Amino acid sequence: MESPPTSNFENPPAGPLGPLERQIHHAVWARGNATVREVLEDGTIWQTYSTIMTTMDRLFRKGILDRVLEGKAFRYSARFSPEEVERGAAMNGIRQLLGSEYASLHLSYFVEAVSAKDEKLLEELQTLVERQRAELQLKKGEQK
Repeated sequence: MESPPTSNFENPPAGPLGPLERQIHHAVWARGNATVREVLEDGTIWQTYSTIMTTMDRLFRKGILDRVLEGKAFRYSARFSPEEVERGAAMNGIRQLLGSEYASLHLSYFVEAVSAKDEKLLEELQTLVERQRAELQLKKGEQK
């Protein structure tokens, strides 16, 4: 069986995962692939077989996990790394904020929160904005 992809940024998952979904996703990602029984046998998730099975099915339906039939059970593999799942959730939340009529206000709150937390993080944000602006200028120059 193939190992999970290391990058799938074109189509990241949209929504955030709950705590149990996140735990199970991490368990499957760490193993490369797993059945419900294997996740249960790892001993790191203290839930019933049926709860793990339902959660893995939910992750499959959300497009987070893939699965193939192996005998009478499914073998699951992660379609996204934990970082890609977090990225998808963050991007979805940011798109919602920027899609509102108060997008500028939301951005100002974001900058305020970043600066209150860590001055170095604010400098990193400025560097990222400047890099993105330069890339956009470069693309505009190529289109002419």
